[in-house]
Amino acid sequence: MDIGEIMSYKPVTAPKRPAAGDAKEEEEEVEDNPNDSYEKRAAKRRKKMKAQQRRKEEEKMAMLEAEAAQALAQKADNDGLTDEQRQQIKEMVDNAEDTTEALDELTMKKLILAFEKKGLKNQELRIKFPDEPKKFMESEVELHQAIQDLRALATAPDLYPLLVELDCVPSFLGLLSHENTDIAVAAVDLFQELTDVDTLNESEDGADALVQALMDNQISALLVQNLERLNDSVREESEGIHNTLAIFENLIEIRPEVCQEAAEAGLLSWLVKKLKVKVAFDDNKLYASEILSIFLQNEPSNRQKYGEMGAIDSLLQQLAYYKRHNPGTPEEQEMMENLFDCLCSLLLFTPNRERFLKGEGLQLMNLMLRERKVSRNGALKVLDHALIGPEGKDCSAKFVDILGLRTIFPLFMKTPKKNKRKGVSAEEHEEHVISIVASLMKNARGPQRQRLMTKFTEGDHEKVERLMELHFKYLDKMEDADRRIKRQRLDEDEAYLKRLDCGLFSLQLVDYIVLEACSSGAPTVKQRTLQILNQRSGTVQTIRNIVREYAGNLGDTESNNELSDNTEAKEEEREGERQHLLHLVDKF
Repeated sequence: MDIGEIMSYKPVTAPKRPAAGDAKEEEEEVEDNPNDSYEKRAAKRRKKMKAQQRRKEEEKMAMLEAEAAQALAQKADNDGLTDEQRQQIKEMVDNAEDTTEALDELTMKKLILAFEKKGLKNQELRIKFPDEPKKFMESEVELHQAIQDLRALATAPDLYPLLVELDCVPSFLGLLSHENTDIAVAAVDLFQELTDVDTLNESEDGADALVQALMDNQISALLVQNLERLNDSVREESEGIHNTLAIFENLIEIRPEVCQEAAEAGLLSWLVKKLKVKVAFDDNKLYASEILSIFLQNEPSNRQKYGEMGAIDSLLQQLAYYKRHNPGTPEEQEMMENLFDCLCSLLLFTPNRERFLKGEGLQLMNLMLRERKVSRNGALKVLDHALIGPEGKDCSAKFVDILGLRTIFPLFMKTPKKNKRKGVSAEEHEEHVISIVASLMKNARGPQRQRLMTKFTEGDHEKVERLMELHFKYLDKMEDADRRIKRQRLDEDEAYLKRLDCGLFSLQLVDYIVLEACSSGAPTVKQRTLQILNQRSGTVQTIRNIVREYAGNLGDTESNNELSDNTEAKEEEREGERQHLLHLVDKF
């Protein structure tokens, strides 16, 4: 190498990334906040993992550049360069990223042509010398480097339509079936770069063209087939699994229908196996739980498919560990919460409630509530989903039979103080408990209903006093909210939804429980209720108006999530419930 070659040195072109300091700052910015919602925490976790991945790549690039600079400096010493020339070379290396040329059509075509040639050469040598790896090893290394070079395409999403037009997508996808898993993992990394949501958002046309081409060429099936052969205990292949899940997440955000397509391609089965009890916790298990949660939340058919696979028992077994053990790390806690979210989504499909019941899911949730571990919050949410609606009659009866009233009413009487590590507010806790008691009121019949009503006379009607305490608490919140909403000048529907978010739903359920207890309970229940209303300057008319509004809007805010919903039957049920509520109002 002469001086001219040294002076013309250029680093390998790679996708432009933030400075190393920026990546570290980004990691610090996305620290978990226990007050954030699940969605925010999941988004922050993804951002943090991307920042860590970028930092690792930046450190690797910095190391390579340092080695190159050292080699150049050593060569310069041997060639007798002046101090000025050495400084010039150093500045060229330091500013390499700034001098990287933007990708254009010609450069892209050159990269693709180089890739196609190396891919074809590797394929020919593999066919010619199938039992002599040494003969095709060099071509494999060249192909791997060509794939790395293609990552530069992610810097120009506006060129994606041309990429599709050149019919490169099938060639790229073919790499996922390559005999060498290193090549397949490199291809996965390439697709993860190309489908990154931030990149796709830069060009709507480019995103639509690339995603459609990937779906047309069965990317879901190819990714799942590749997943089946990757070994999580091998670091490079483990990263390939993580990037594969990231690709599915990216595609789902752009095209939600990928949820169903990927499940049919076998990803749902792979996720179930990954989340088995005996599999040790790792980052990929956490990511798998998040992808499963997205699958079940976004696509109703996946809830049916998951239930028919008999996988609900597996999910309950996985959660059973947390009955007496708290998660060891924040990441493991997030996985546990994802599994609870999966269970909640599954219970939206009515036949899954029977499977949940047969798998003794109610008993598990009841025990979790008694153990007072971190899992109690998730168990409360699952119990709410299991009992709600007319479909929850069997679960409601069973819950009373397993002495669940002894568990839920202590939580009803006293809301636990908020634990920052758990990140659940008092209002969220109260909303779930109130909803569970209201569901029991609606669904319990016979001896179970009698046992429920008896609870309101125990302890000198202490539960009636608690009911009225909650009534006045949420009534005050609603009066404050109404004043704010009035200033915002929202239309009727928007104002009602806003009021629901501010606590109206809990107030409606509390007042419904009051009417049911006064109507079906002992006469002393109504007497104590009226006594407390008089003492607090409350009125019977206020409660009647709230329940009447609840009856008038019944069903308007419900989501229709089931595949087997009978709209006409549902409307009949709602009308029957509406008439029952109005009857309670008139009777009070």
